[in-house]
Amino acid sequence: MAAVSMRLPAVRAPLDSSALRGGEKHLVAPGDTITTDTGYMRGHGTYVEDDKLIASVAGVVERVNKLVCVRALKARYNGEIGDIVVGRITEVQQKRWKVETNSRLDSVLLLSSINLPGGELRRKSAEDELAMRDYLQEGDLISAEVQSIFSDGAVSLHTRSLKYGKLAQGVLVQVSPSLVKRQKTHFHDLPCGASVILGNNGFIWIYPTPEQKDDEAGGYTTNLEPVPLSDREVISRLRNCIMALVTHKMMLFDTSILYCYEASLPHQIKDILKPEVTEEIVLEARQRLLDLEG
Repeated sequence: MAAVSMRLPAVRAPLDSSALRGGEKHLVAPGDTITTDTGYMRGHGTYVEDDKLIASVAGVVERVNKLVCVRALKARYNGEIGDIVVGRITEVQQKRWKVETNSRLDSVLLLSSINLPGGELRRKSAEDELAMRDYLQEGDLISAEVQSIFSDGAVSLHTRSLKYGKLAQGVLVQVSPSLVKRQKTHFHDLPCGASVILGNNGFIWIYPTPEQKDDEAGGYTTNLEPVPLSDREVISRLRNCIMALVTHKMMLFDTSILYCYEASLPHQIKDILKPEVTEEIVLEARQRLLDLEG
């Protein structure tokens, strides 16, 4: 008979939400009045009525000089040019692929916007169009960059850099796009032995750090060798740490993930998502971040 893990309820001190979220935030619900000062400019998530600036979505009020906007707590991904995204191929069409990127509409990856295997940048021929499924097919995961935004809000992607392309061995984690911090780079090789791609669209890819970079691959050769147990354990721990940070609405970036990972080391991987353990490691990671900023 298999052993069953049981635990009794533990008395836990209530968490100080402001300590976890980095200070007091001005949260509003739809219809709440943000300000009656007519000197402010209306931004996303707001509208003006009777000389009042009113929230149209539930979220956090953000002010940049005189511009006031409300960042929704939960929302679909709205692409911006230059964003790094992780997506899944949903359909192969004529000279293009449709990609699921957690946005309102499917994104588009044109055949003319990819590097062919070998890193070749040349005009794509009819033979290339016939061989599209050899490069990417339904279900494949890719990393890409936002090239442009169509008039209807759909996103056009490109993989012209060798760092983009098909993703092979790893784990996909889906979080709210609002929790992914914008940085200069979203590709991180962590010292714990795994790497992450923090997609601006809320799709996070965790994979074993490659021993050597193959610059001639063109992003479409996939390594299907078995992943060692030690690497799988690191990836599993990172995945649970990210979910712990998401539970407490902490921003996701390389330092916060690494600090949470280090705080989780005394615990078993399967225990990280237990509420009391989650609170402990997230608070420790949060305190280290505050000490770093100070």
